[in-house]
Amino acid sequence: MVMSGEKAGGGNGSGSVAGAVGEGARGQESGQEEPAAPPRVSLRERKKQLTYRAISDAAIAMFLERGFDKVSVAEVAAAADISKPTLFRYFPAKEDLALHRFADHEDEAARVVGGREPGESPLDALRRHFLAGLDRRDPVTGLCDAPQVLAFHRLLYGTPSLVARLYAYQGRSEAALARALGGGVTARLAAGQVVAVLRILAEENWRRIDAGESADAVYAGAVQAAEEAFVQLRRGLEAEGRGTS
Repeated sequence: MVMSGEKAGGGNGSGSVAGAVGEGARGQESGQEEPAAPPRVSLRERKKQLTYRAISDAAIAMFLERGFDKVSVAEVAAAADISKPTLFRYFPAKEDLALHRFADHEDEAARVVGGREPGESPLDALRRHFLAGLDRRDPVTGLCDAPQVLAFHRLLYGTPSLVARLYAYQGRSEAALARALGGGVTARLAAGQVVAVLRILAEENWRRIDAGESADAVYAGAVQAAEEAFVQLRRGLEAEGRGTS
């Protein structure tokens, strides 16, 4: 993790939680123009991703039409013109068919930290990235009222097994962020708090939109809530860094 402008040595978790995300200058250079841009992939990998998406799209369409529990894996495989064993090679669990797109965001926070601007702290980079997502109505922020996104979110939050599986995705996101912060206990503590804040902000935005407000109407309040959340997050991390509980 980055502390006071220097790279931390080792992964034993020494140092403050505040140092993990709130203070240090950037410890590595990156040529990416967009911090969250994913790395380039091979043609073979792109084809694999297209197959993933095609199967997932077919499954989601069926889930939205009939309900997640009313559609069998065999029906999805038939609709995608593949066998069940082939489907399970791509998607280990039925829930993954619906949550495939979340996998694209598993390491997003880690990429934001790794590609932040020179002199920018990890926490400032994450704040900037989330606010930019609100501005462009990124569905991941919960601030999107496009009909297809609303339908998908209602499917997701209305299906307990999907919500449970989503927490597994968020756990992997937390682990990736902790690694980007240098590893160790303090980095894991910081990553856990950051991921929790981002999840709660997104859920609150979605709750308001699901209650009937438009994304434009929610936007100002979402920005204010995000700003306040990051202030509280910074204060909490700094307090832990001083050894307080």
